[in-house]
Amino acid sequence: MAQYLSLHPLQPQPRLIRRAVEILRGGGLAAFPTDSAYALGGRLGNAALIERIRRIRGVDERHHFTLMCRDLSELATYARADNAQYRLLRAATPGSYTFILEATRELPRRILHPRRRTIGLRVPDHPLVQALLAELGEPLLCSTLILPGESQPLTEPEEIRSRLGKELDLIIEAGPCGAGSTTIIDLSTGVPEVLRVGRGALGVLGIG
Repeated sequence: MAQYLSLHPLQPQPRLIRRAVEILRGGGLAAFPTDSAYALGGRLGNAALIERIRRIRGVDERHHFTLMCRDLSELATYARADNAQYRLLRAATPGSYTFILEATRELPRRILHPRRRTIGLRVPDHPLVQALLAELGEPLLCSTLILPGESQPLTEPEEIRSRLGKELDLIIEAGPCGAGSTTIIDLSTGVPEVLRVGRGALGVLGIG
């Protein structure tokens, strides 16, 4: 059964952040709030965790995973971006945006889109997630918590506990959560392409 932690949304308690990161470092799968709904996430190199996320989400190997990063300083390690793409990333981060980028060889192939070799990159604007990432010291491999057959992501921790408590290792509650998905923009082809309009405004990017 998942451990349930309640944290302050603006000033997460360091003791509870450390406990959450202990679970993540131990291979745990967590559900946690972001600036756009709840996400499922865990450590990058955990192959079993990837399959757990796919099973819960009901998705196959073509599903785009996202690296949730503390800031853009990790970009060059995991993804390739030219100057124009980097300017877009800087304009929209932190925020409710996911960017699809060409991955570097630092990432295991099993988390990449099998045909395109791309990965999602995201820098969330949420104090809790920023605290988790700072304590962990590395990106989190994530996917929006949308269950099979449903169109909207989950936003209520008690509902997540009742529906997924036996399938997760950690559920974090931290006050009201975003009620929509991120805006997804594909930068991997050279021309920005909006794949999904979500909470992130396109006007910030000069696209819409």
